Amino acid sequence: MAETRSCEFGISGMKRAAAADSFEVDDEIFVAKKSMLPTLAVAPAAWENDPAASLAGLRHEFGEHGGINMSIEASATFTVMEPETMRRMFTGELGPDRDFFIYSRHFNPTVLNLGRQVAALEGTEAAYCTASGMAAISSVMLQLCSSGGHVVASATLYGGTHALLTHFLPRTCNITTTFVDITDHEAVKNAIVERRTKVLFFESISNPTLTVADIPELSKLAHDKGTMVVVDNTFSPMVLSPARLGADVVVHSISKFISGGADVIAGAVCGPASLLNSMMDLHQGALMLLGPTMNAKVAFELSERIPHLGLRMKEHCRRALEYATRMKKLGIRVVYPGLEDHPQHHLLKSMANKGYGFGGLLCVDMESEEKANRLMHHLQNSSQFGLIAVSLGYYETLMSCSGSSTSSELNSEEKALAGISPGLVRMSIGYTGTLEQKWSQFERAISRMEVDSTLFNKN
Repeated sequence: MAETRSCEFGISGMKRAAAADSFEVDDEIFVAKKSMLPTLAVAPAAWENDPAASLAGLRHEFGEHGGINMSIEASATFTVMEPETMRRMFTGELGPDRDFFIYSRHFNPTVLNLGRQVAALEGTEAAYCTASGMAAISSVMLQLCSSGGHVVASATLYGGTHALLTHFLPRTCNITTTFVDITDHEAVKNAIVERRTKVLFFESISNPTLTVADIPELSKLAHDKGTMVVVDNTFSPMVLSPARLGADVVVHSISKFISGGADVIAGAVCGPASLLNSMMDLHQGALMLLGPTMNAKVAFELSERIPHLGLRMKEHCRRALEYATRMKKLGIRVVYPGLEDHPQHHLLKSMANKGYGFGGLLCVDMESEEKANRLMHHLQNSSQFGLIAVSLGYYETLMSCSGSSTSSELNSEEKALAGISPGLVRMSIGYTGTLEQKWSQFERAISRMEVDSTLFNKN
């Protein structure tokens, strides 16, 4: 067999003590029988300066035959040399931390490598990659909450997450949620019931209204009452680092900015190794038993894209700020955290990692769905500025009317509470073409809308 090589650039290969493999969840101790996930040992100074430095400090996995890219381990199951080894693996004595693998629903070397990258990106001890972002969120909530559990969550969330908390978890698990304005810290504090509320859940930058959460203050409020903080950082990888700011767990839909290609569905859970190991427990682990397994070929694809995520995010954010600034000068009602008149502009500036900007999404409020649809029609079909599609983080600009698409799970009252107007158009700004070329396409679409309005008024 050809030699397998790796560079030891910051992953601890030591097995942790058993005491480190427990995590208190819902008044019980879920004990991982082994240190299943290798933990990160990234130098704090490197992480505090830049998440890209943390990624660069990660060990590089070479291919089986010396290739500069790691090999794809596409096997569903793994063999051992001796029958006794199998028994030791199932008792937890031997595990992935020592390169022993059983079955890819449990652990897979290629998927674990991606997990190390995502953990380095978010500055957490460990990460586990899943088949989708919703799989990541659902698994975390089911691990941290038991029947009768309580969650406090932002009223402004992705529609799928809102539906999970509003409908699915109460019906199937008797887990209830109180929704609050995440910017009203007194309301958040009052909603958290000590010893009952297990999770405070919010998005770092909300979907779709682009409200910025005060992660340090919210984390302190929750921790003072013994509540864990789970943050969805899908909108702002590289820009914000919730774990560094006080959050316990960070979740991602990797399908978005991290992927960048709109061609895969994937997610991730980032947090303490003790929690991730508990989620992989053979008897009590949500990830282990629900099986939201990422395909190794998908993991390989994503691992090749993470090294240039920082460059992509900088360009997404640079163009978003420039477009938002120009739109505002045209008198368009635009929402973007990089604009100084955004309510949380200075908050985001104080929390953000330097050099990455203020996010790659902006919103244009056209007031009515009819006007929003006309704008998107011209932006796509008259000028080719972008594509009418859900999702985000693609290299082309994507746009959708949130109230009738990605937030359609919310009823009218819930949309009003979340601040989602009928004409709110969410734009994920791409980076293809030159900035001036794309801006001229935007202006052309606006001109066509003005012509349409003139004709309509005459009639």
